[in-house]
Amino acid sequence: MMQTISQSSSNSRRLIVIGLVLLAVLFFMLDIMLGSISIPFGEVAKIVFSGESDTTAWLFIVEKIRLPKAITAVIVGCGLSVSGLQMQTLFRNPLAGPSELGITAGAGLGVAAVMLTSGSTASIYAIRQLGVSGSWLIVVMASLGAALVLSMVLLIAGRIKDNVILLIVGVMVGTITVSVISIWQYFSQPEQLQEYILWTFGSLGGIVQYHLYVLSGVVAVGLLIAFSSSKALNAMLLGENYARSMGLTVGKTRFIIMASTSLLTGSITAFCGPIGFVGIAIPHITRSLLGTSDHRILIPCCCLVGTVLMLICDIISQMPGTQTVLPINVVTSLLGAPVVIWVIVSRNNLRSSFS
Repeated sequence: MMQTISQSSSNSRRLIVIGLVLLAVLFFMLDIMLGSISIPFGEVAKIVFSGESDTTAWLFIVEKIRLPKAITAVIVGCGLSVSGLQMQTLFRNPLAGPSELGITAGAGLGVAAVMLTSGSTASIYAIRQLGVSGSWLIVVMASLGAALVLSMVLLIAGRIKDNVILLIVGVMVGTITVSVISIWQYFSQPEQLQEYILWTFGSLGGIVQYHLYVLSGVVAVGLLIAFSSSKALNAMLLGENYARSMGLTVGKTRFIIMASTSLLTGSITAFCGPIGFVGIAIPHITRSLLGTSDHRILIPCCCLVGTVLMLICDIISQMPGTQTVLPINVVTSLLGAPVVIWVIVSRNNLRSSFS
């Protein structure tokens, strides 16, 4: 009987995964097709697979603007959802996420150190001219900023065992970080300030080819680290004492999770700005869909769910048929908040996944 139930559950999950893959492909194509100018599906497929088109304008729009933006949406959906999953497991807190624990703000501090540095070669203009070298500079600084804040939260976590209090501490650390950035902004030049404020709105566009190489490379490393830590994350779900009894080195595991989260959050925040909702909501949606806490299943499926929802948000932000493009952070928050509320209301035993 139990074997039949297990097999049925496995088949159900397999169907869900196949459905998510098909949805990801569908919305990826729609994201490229829709916008101020609609491009037929056949032309999009022809450009994507052969790099040719009878219409030069369509070829330029797809190759230089929409395709990089759609790929960026996939990268962001994968990276932020997995970093949020790791934070929720590490702190055993359903409300933990890169934004809520101040990690995104820490990445923003690293970006501010680059963008708002007055009178030096570290200005945003210099970054654009430096190409790949400038891209690595901003990624390294954002990742260091994220790691700094995460280290502070982890240090405090060693003394505080209450998850709710720890979450409040994370929010306060993030608030301090934002305050430091605000002081920096106050003393910055108007041109630098404008660049930074536009960055804070969040955007999937404007990422050129060499930026995409850097971003995808760093996120791929972060995801590989996360997936290789699947068993350790499963052990951490049952508490540190259980993890130690299983022969797990908790300190080393924390460092690995911190490194993965810093790379994922730091690199994405550096190029796309602070994007809310994704890190906290996607892990809960994925758990609800699959009914499991096994990270060997959750990590790849979080990538799929995150991809689908980020592509949907990008389609909405383009407002097809108009010239208006909304900041992606606005769309993810508007779409994400009701989803989070629905997940919490429909699963009043949300904490059971962390105990």
